[in-house]
Amino acid sequence: MGENRGASKLRSASQPSRPSENDAQKRAALRYILDAWEEALHDGIEPEMLANAALFASLADLIDVYGEDAVAKMTSGLSRRIHHGEFTLKRTPQ
Repeated sequence: MGENRGASKLRSASQPSRPSENDAQKRAALRYILDAWEEALHDGIEPEMLANAALFASLADLIDVYGEDAVAKMTSGLSRRIHHGEFTLKRTPQ
């Protein structure tokens, strides 16, 4: 039963009721992350270490809020999205 509540919360979190407020919070959140990322790079932390730590922290927080089953379901499509270039910032010729 808790699994369904978590999945429901995860779906409702992706469908905001007030888009402009939600968009502003997303932009602010991203700005905080990018600022911290730049500071860590400046301090000599390797980008790969930052990426792994960010993924761990993100998944751990999502699991704490929504539960393992809901987050596993949400992340099951990441492989397809990665292969389709959704997260690729720099295109490299193949």
